[in-house]
Amino acid sequence: MPCRPIVQFAVVALLVACTPALNWRESRPAGSGAVALFPCKPEVEQRGTMGLAQCEAAGHRFSLSWAEVPEPTQAGAALKAMAQALAAKLKQPLPGAAPLQVPGATPWPEAGQYRLDGSSGVSRLAVFAHGSRVYQALVSGASEDAGAWDAFVGGLRVEPAR
Repeated sequence: MPCRPIVQFAVVALLVACTPALNWRESRPAGSGAVALFPCKPEVEQRGTMGLAQCEAAGHRFSLSWAEVPEPTQAGAALKAMAQALAAKLKQPLPGAAPLQVPGATPWPEAGQYRLDGSSGVSRLAVFAHGSRVYQALVSGASEDAGAWDAFVGGLRVEPAR
């Protein structure tokens, strides 16, 4: 569908316009192979085959992490394990996943987005993969900002290798 990227851009632009307290910008964290829309300038750390881009704005932490799994066939299990690990850390049961479509991502049944309520606030999580690289996008704060989550997850995409 040739119009889909235009529609996605329009939706993200509208969401960005609705959150004036956040200074949204496109970021391509080195080594990630991904593009993300962050509301602040992320700090990027990379160690071997793992990386993390994160920043804090308006009382929320925004992060995108990535890691390589040994074989692309292990990506599905890794996505499930990432979501379960966050739920365990927050001492919450893992809810069912809501659908997630990230342009350029490999379609995996284990890819999805979650909302977790913890004792210290709300975390929104998305897990997805491309080949043997798995990704976790996370927004956490004392309260939920649905518009910021929609803008953050809506701005994610995986770029083809150059």
